[in-house]
Amino acid sequence: MPEAPPPEPTGDELLKVLSALGNPHRLRIVAALMERRNYVSALAREIGMGRPLLHMHLQRLEAAGLIVGTLELSEDGKAMKYFEVAPFCYRLTPHVIARAATTITEQAQEKTDKTDKAGKTNEADKADPPAKPARTTKTVKTAKEEAK
Repeated sequence: MPEAPPPEPTGDELLKVLSALGNPHRLRIVAALMERRNYVSALAREIGMGRPLLHMHLQRLEAAGLIVGTLELSEDGKAMKYFEVAPFCYRLTPHVIARAATTITEQAQEKTDKTDKAGKTNEADKADPPAKPARTTKTVKTAKEEAK
């Protein structure tokens, strides 16, 4: 029996997921958690990121439903929050985007508008590495070179 296609996300859900995945650090976090579940300190060491910043990225991924965190007690009684990838599957096509766009709520639109006007408002987004401008090379010949 063929597998049913994944349900189509609402506009708000799609914005959350794409926003969460629109950061290279968060992509690396999801990739690391695909290997094995982990707790914040170990994950921070593994990917080379400070715990406070990692925690903000984990919150964004968890809010988007891409990862889940579970509080557990270690053998010595210390509370540790383990994170793992949540099962998810998104099929992204122009038609899915068009249908999702019709379901964006006013609240999500206002949040997006505020972010667009103010620039990046979240610390986890401020940590995005700056985009490198496309390099173009233009060769200009001097009058002397053109005369040759």
